[in-house]
Amino acid sequence: MRGVRHRRLKLVRMPLGILLIAFGVLGFLPVLGFWMLPLGIVILAVDVPCVRHWFRGVRRRYYTWRARRGVR
Repeated sequence: MRGVRHRRLKLVRMPLGILLIAFGVLGFLPVLGFWMLPLGIVILAVDVPCVRHWFRGVRRRYYTWRARRGVR
């Protein structure tokens, strides 16, 4: 992860995250998929504080839900 978080790659991560989200919305098309939405959000969460905050909350709720269900 250290290489992905490098400052020079910010110019690549931001457009890549936005493109993944934009194409993820078109997930009903054959080549594109809805899998692009969460990947784009994770990539944007590295650089955008409000997305990072939102993503942490989602991740926290997921792990709480998982712990209650007893899933590993």
